[in-house]
Amino acid sequence: MIEIENLVIGYGSRKVIDGLNLVLGEGEFVYLQGGSGSGKSTLLKALYREIDRYEGCIRIDGRPLNSLPKHVTRRQLGTIFQAYELLAKKTALENVKLAGEVLGMAEAEIEARARELLETVGLLPAADRYPAELSGGEQQRTAIARALLNRPRILLADEPTGNLDSGNAARILRLLQEINRKHGVTMLVVTHSDTLVRTLPARTLVMENGKVRDHVHC
Repeated sequence: MIEIENLVIGYGSRKVIDGLNLVLGEGEFVYLQGGSGSGKSTLLKALYREIDRYEGCIRIDGRPLNSLPKHVTRRQLGTIFQAYELLAKKTALENVKLAGEVLGMAEAEIEARARELLETVGLLPAADRYPAELSGGEQQRTAIARALLNRPRILLADEPTGNLDSGNAARILRLLQEINRKHGVTMLVVTHSDTLVRTLPARTLVMENGKVRDHVHC
């Protein structure tokens, strides 16, 4: 589904990603690990089209990513961030609905889909609460619902548990793995936590020296 060949991305004379090759199959759940500055976030930005200038090739379903309009590729992608990125003056339901409004979906479809997803992540009773009234785990579950509103085929998660305690972090990753199994959404999850990866194992990639390799935890 996602094929990356000889990807090179640099900032000035420094190559953050240097000849990276990677294949992710449809419906895979994959962890991405690596030290600070190893290029993990840069790779996700290239997949989401925040970075379009690079050498090499990124393909989705055999088609070069940069040959497609951004709005077309972004309809296939959902993103989750460490900082939740929720709007403080909008309720949980309104934050989830916002993704559909940006994409121009019909209001009735947006409302039904948003409520369905809040139920999926266990937050429908909190639909009318504001981010400040939600715990960190609840805010991240709201962000997951928002990321899934457009029925993406691929979900990119950049340190989705980085601001959470160990209990909430494990619950968030279990939720993501459950969504992956039930709906076949391909997921690439950046995490620094070896403990979580060992507890909830899946294919694990490690970035170092601008390249990526599969890693087997003993």
